[in-house]
Amino acid sequence: MKPGERVFVTGAGGLAGVNFVRALRASKRGYYIVGSDFSKYHIVYPDLDSRYLTPRHTDPKFMPRLAEIVRQEKVDFLHPQPSSEAFVISGDRKRLHCKVFLPDQNVMKVGQDKLLTQQALRKEGIPVAKTSTLSSVKDIEGAFSSLGSPLWVRARHGAGGRLSLLCNDAEEARHWVELWVKRGSRIDEFILQEYLPGRNIAWDSIWKDGRLVTSYARERLEYPFKHISPSGITGTPSVARIVRDSRLNDVSQRAVKAIDPRPGGAYSIDVKESSKGEMCVTEVDSGKFHSTMPLWGYIAVKHLGLPWYANFADLYVRLGMGESLTESIPPTDLLPEGYYLLRDMDVGAFLWKESGWKERVL
Repeated sequence: MKPGERVFVTGAGGLAGVNFVRALRASKRGYYIVGSDFSKYHIVYPDLDSRYLTPRHTDPKFMPRLAEIVRQEKVDFLHPQPSSEAFVISGDRKRLHCKVFLPDQNVMKVGQDKLLTQQALRKEGIPVAKTSTLSSVKDIEGAFSSLGSPLWVRARHGAGGRLSLLCNDAEEARHWVELWVKRGSRIDEFILQEYLPGRNIAWDSIWKDGRLVTSYARERLEYPFKHISPSGITGTPSVARIVRDSRLNDVSQRAVKAIDPRPGGAYSIDVKESSKGEMCVTEVDSGKFHSTMPLWGYIAVKHLGLPWYANFADLYVRLGMGESLTESIPPTDLLPEGYYLLRDMDVGAFLWKESGWKERVL
C-alpha cells in the first residue's frame, strides 16, 4: 500500500468514529480520510479531509449515497464504524467498488443477535450465561423460577446496554418489559439472562484469513453517567485497565471461531465472570471496533512507544488493503498491563497507574 491511500470512515462523527480517525492520523502512512455521518452536528468532530452527510442506515438511499461518495472521492478502502452500518454494507459491498474488511453478512447477523450468539457458543461448549426467551410476559415468571434471581433483562440487538435492567424479581421484569412493549418494542426482542457478578472484560482482536493477528484485553471498571442509567451501563467505559489472562485469550479465540470459522477483520468480545470465576462470553461482535479500541491503538504508538502495528486502526486498514506483514506480531496481550484509561466528557483522557503516575493523552 502506498502513502496517501484514501480511506472512508462512515459514522465518523460518533465517539468510536472520532477515535478511529484520530488513530489513522497517528500513522505515518499519510492517509487521506473521508468521513460521513447522518448528524450535521457530529460530522464536525473528526479530523477529516472531506466530510459528508448521509441518510441513516435504514434509509434506502444510504447505500447509493455511499457509492456516490466512493466514486467522487476515489476511495480505496471503506471502514464502517457503527455495527448497524457495517451490517448493511456487508450485504451490499459490491455496490461500493472499493475494498472493505468485513465478515460475511450471515456471520454478522449472528454476532449482532445476542440470542443467536449465545446459542452458537453453547453449541461449541463455550461458557455462556443461562438464558430464557420471551414470547409473552407470562414467560417471565418461569424464567425466574428456572434461572433464579436477579436476572438481566436485555434486548437481543443493539449496544450501550439497550433496554437492559437488572431485575430482582418477576414483577420488576414484567413492568420493565411491558413499558418498552408499550413504546413499540417487540416482546421477542427481550431475553432474560442469569446475573454474572464478576469482572466485565472486553477482548478486542484483528484476524486475517482465519488467523489471529493480534489482540488485547481490558477490564471495564466504571461507565460515564452510570448514576442516571437504569442499568448502570452506558456503552463505553470511563475507567478501564489493561489486563492479561491466558484463560480469557483462549475462550475469546474459541468464541470468534464458533461464530466465524474463517474470521477476517475486527472482532470485539464481551466477557463476564461468574461468581465462581468462570469466564462467560456474552457478546461476539463481528466486524466491529469497540469505541476505545482505536483510542488504545493511538495511545500505544503516541504515548507507550510501541511499534506501528499496535495502532489497531492502522493495522486493520493495511490488512484490509491486502498488505502482507513482515513483522512478527504477538497474537495476544499486545498492550502492557497495569495502565488505566480515565476519560469523561469535557475533562479529556488520561493514562494512569496505581503508583499515581499519569499522562494526559487527549
